[in-house]
Amino acid sequence: MTEMKTSSHGSQGRPAATPSRGDRGPGRVNPADKKQIKAHPVSLKRIAALFAPHKVTITVVVLLITASSVISLAQPFLVRGIIDSALPDRNLPLLGWLAGAMIAVAAATAAIGVVQTWMATAMGQEIMHTLRTRLFMHLQRQSLAFFTTTRSGEVQSRLNNDISGMQSVITSTATGVASNLTTAVGTAVAMVALSPRLSLMSLIVIPPAVWFSRRVALLRRDVTSSMQAELATMNTYVEEGLSVSGVRLAKTLGTTGRDAARYTESSQRLIGLELRSQLAGRWRMATMGIIFSAIPALIYFAGGLPGSTMSIGTIVAFTALQAAIFRPIMGLLNLGVQWVTAMALFSRIFEYLDLVPDITAPARPVPLDPAAVRGEVRFENVHFAYDGGPDVLRGIDLALPAGSATAVVGPTGSGKSTLGALLPRLHDTTAGRVTIDGVDVRDIAPEVLARIVGVVSQETYLIHASIRENLQLAAPDAGDAELWQALGAARIADLVAGLPDGLDTLVGARGHRFSGGEQQRLAIARTILRNPRVLILDEATSALDNTTEAQVQAALDHLAVGRTTLTIAHRLSTIEDADQLAVLAGGELVERGTPARLRDAGGAYAALLAADEQLEPAA
Repeated sequence: MTEMKTSSHGSQGRPAATPSRGDRGPGRVNPADKKQIKAHPVSLKRIAALFAPHKVTITVVVLLITASSVISLAQPFLVRGIIDSALPDRNLPLLGWLAGAMIAVAAATAAIGVVQTWMATAMGQEIMHTLRTRLFMHLQRQSLAFFTTTRSGEVQSRLNNDISGMQSVITSTATGVASNLTTAVGTAVAMVALSPRLSLMSLIVIPPAVWFSRRVALLRRDVTSSMQAELATMNTYVEEGLSVSGVRLAKTLGTTGRDAARYTESSQRLIGLELRSQLAGRWRMATMGIIFSAIPALIYFAGGLPGSTMSIGTIVAFTALQAAIFRPIMGLLNLGVQWVTAMALFSRIFEYLDLVPDITAPARPVPLDPAAVRGEVRFENVHFAYDGGPDVLRGIDLALPAGSATAVVGPTGSGKSTLGALLPRLHDTTAGRVTIDGVDVRDIAPEVLARIVGVVSQETYLIHASIRENLQLAAPDAGDAELWQALGAARIADLVAGLPDGLDTLVGARGHRFSGGEQQRLAIARTILRNPRVLILDEATSALDNTTEAQVQAALDHLAVGRTTLTIAHRLSTIEDADQLAVLAGGELVERGTPARLRDAGGAYAALLAADEQLEPAA
């Protein structure tokens, strides 16, 4: 609609654009995550409610993790038995039992790991499915104003990226805490049981190794975040430069070279980031490699000192345990950063779920049968303002008798399209009311109102599917006979019949395989299938040439027969047959009457006609 106003999110309390995740230094929690959590705190009780239906699964997963950690600790002791007893004594039965036990332990931990991963992943997917569908349906309930003030990429990011990012939170972080904790504690106990002295030595070596690894991990995470931000920029350039509208704009403005340069520069920056990602912390990792190489050497050296009573099997088993304890400790140390990241994801999702729709469905809708609606429309002392701004409409009183044709005219910015948007509840009145057969539209269930009121605007939207699928959006159960009948009424049946695939022809992105007039007539056919009792024509022919306009106007005239029609007119020549005209100026109704009477009255409508006639020769 041409008169749709926009506003900042600040006045509505809606989320602003997502800050880049690549703007933090190494070794720190993402400041954007902290800011998000501070702006929209997350209740742990609310998060727990998501997991509540999965209590049994969580309990079983934790038990499996604990069992796997405990069972895997048997391996070093089995190795010690083989080295210290079975091999030196040539005890084949013992060797067979110990080797078999090693295989059994490996098989058991592998099987437990598969079951645990399957259960945790299934639970995570169920939770994400719940959040994803809840968020999608909640966003559908938002008013048109929300979408005019929010970047589409931001909505998609919350719906796809943030919820997908929770996969690691649910299936990795949550289960990782239990796994790392049980493994670290169990390994530490086993190390002390094997050799208290070597355990004390490990306490000296492990801290610097952990510190180096943590620094490298955080550094790489920061570079990865920068890469994600750059990839998002590249995706934006692709969308802007390679979509149908983007390519058309670039070719007509001659900006293809600039677009290619922007994409090339972004790709070049990505090369640098990829190099940084691969080389990040290489010196630290080299230092850590030396430390890790030194650990077994020190253990072997301690085992060989005079007076040492440690067996070779004990030393080998301890070395394996000492290497195994490093990973769970690192996992636990990263828990703080992972926690903040997880809370930020929940915060961003809950922030959208907490948005209060400007337009809500009635708690107790008035029962109304669309087939029995007469179609009498009234605007009663209607006022409207965008987001608390000045009134765009002031004191509009207008009656549309059932089955009549009313045209609304006026200069640009007079409030014509805004008036039309109030009837299907794309906006709600600031004061006054709009009624259909005496029922306030705010008291009609949204799905019923959509069946009663149909809209054809100059901004036709066709989904990237076949003609058949586009038409069946209005009537899912319509058969081919009904589809062809609607196409015939819209004056486009012959064109579709001449296509190789007929009804199964793909319309292309946003319908761009068809001309503007053909898109309009397909949209009209779709509205005919919907069979609304009240019809709004919002400047439906204003962007068409004269020949195409005549074809579309013929289809519109056929569509309007027997319906209450509100036409928002740009070209005055198309509304001469209207039953009444309403002239708006500055948001107020300044004239009302038949076209002939208002033309002879010499008022606002006569002035619009005179201006239109002056422009006609140029057109």
